[in-house]
Amino acid sequence: MEKKLVRIAMIGGGYVGLVSAACFAEFGMHVSVVETNAERLAALREGRIPIYEPGLDTLVVSNSQAGRLVFGDDIASAVVGAEAVFIAVGTPPRNGDGAADLQYVHAAARQIAQALTGYAVIVTKSTVPVGSSRRIAEIIREARPDLDFDVASNPEFLREGSAIDDFMRPDRVIIGLDEAGKNGTARAENVMRRVYRPLAQSAAELVFTGLETAELTKYASNSFLAMKISFINEMADLCEKLGANVEGLARGMGLDTRIGQRFLNPGPGYGGSCFPKDTLALSRIAQESQSGCRLVETTVQVNEARKAAMAGRIIAACGGAVNGRTVAVLGLTFKPETDDMRESASIPILHRLAEAGAVLRAYDPVGMEAAKPLLPAQTIYCADAMDAAQGADVLVVLTEWNIFRALSPESLAQQMRAKVVVDLRNIFDPDAMRAAGFVYQSVGRP
Repeated sequence: MEKKLVRIAMIGGGYVGLVSAACFAEFGMHVSVVETNAERLAALREGRIPIYEPGLDTLVVSNSQAGRLVFGDDIASAVVGAEAVFIAVGTPPRNGDGAADLQYVHAAARQIAQALTGYAVIVTKSTVPVGSSRRIAEIIREARPDLDFDVASNPEFLREGSAIDDFMRPDRVIIGLDEAGKNGTARAENVMRRVYRPLAQSAAELVFTGLETAELTKYASNSFLAMKISFINEMADLCEKLGANVEGLARGMGLDTRIGQRFLNPGPGYGGSCFPKDTLALSRIAQESQSGCRLVETTVQVNEARKAAMAGRIIAACGGAVNGRTVAVLGLTFKPETDDMRESASIPILHRLAEAGAVLRAYDPVGMEAAKPLLPAQTIYCADAMDAAQGADVLVVLTEWNIFRALSPESLAQQMRAKVVVDLRNIFDPDAMRAAGFVYQSVGRP
């Protein structure tokens, strides 16, 4: 007999909560999203998506119109009939030590405890330190000793710009359960298998583990990828010293199936909402456990040093000074297909250039509004890439948006005052740029 679909409550309508809710609704489930920010809630109810993620607006609107996806600010209403209640609230770095701030997670747990009227699995979707799911269980038991519930850890692995595809076609789904709980794991596992049944039917692997293992897997995965990025960045620097080509090196490495080809593109350093935060948090977890995590700690240091060094590279390309010179900046967000400016390399680079006296002309397809509070006040925001290049002494590529790849070297040369390009994402053909008369620098390439 066909099993009925699980009714879901999603606490938090931010990036992770909204993407997850929309995708669950697309699977045919009824999902109630709780969002306490009045402005964000009003936008969601009107079909306006407060974040930039390709395809998300279509999913939200279609499933809202179908009645499968609803938005509100009342947890009690949202959890009625829900078998799975996901916590997807923010866990920003705590000031001072980089550890994750769990105040929003704990507040959500208390509210869920008061609102539930029947059995549910309370699932942590937020990125949280090891032991957090057990602490959630303690908070709920303290508030409602009578409540029948289980907890689970279900970390997300969504990449900004491709989050919907990542959710719908995941490499794996990690689900941590309380193996020592009084209820055992069978009931909670049954609920979670039904939650992810559409993915299991499409051959996605559901990996069931203990709570601590699931929580640590998220941090370990992101920290490993961050180390991979920092490694290829250091290899790019070495290639420049030795006359090697990092693209050939990365291909030679990546074809080894033990290594893989992804995350081997050199650049100005990683940023975003996950890698910087999670590497810091894992370092803190290891310190509190009195366990060495020196590779991750070094990765953090290497990445910060790289961002700082990139401005020096640009200044050197201009003969050692940028005072009074116009720098055209293409791309501001930490990666393409997102408006996320968190920990973007553009922030320290542009501030350093501004301090050195540069005139900054910048363009990003979607990130300029988010960038304005974070970048130097004197930054000039332009209508497009060619507008940014107008009268520039040097052009710098910071984000590899595809529209920049199509720019004609000849057209750029006509717009610019001086022909200097510092391509920190390796999007241009060196031969074509030099044929157009540019002094062209990329990362790790001759």
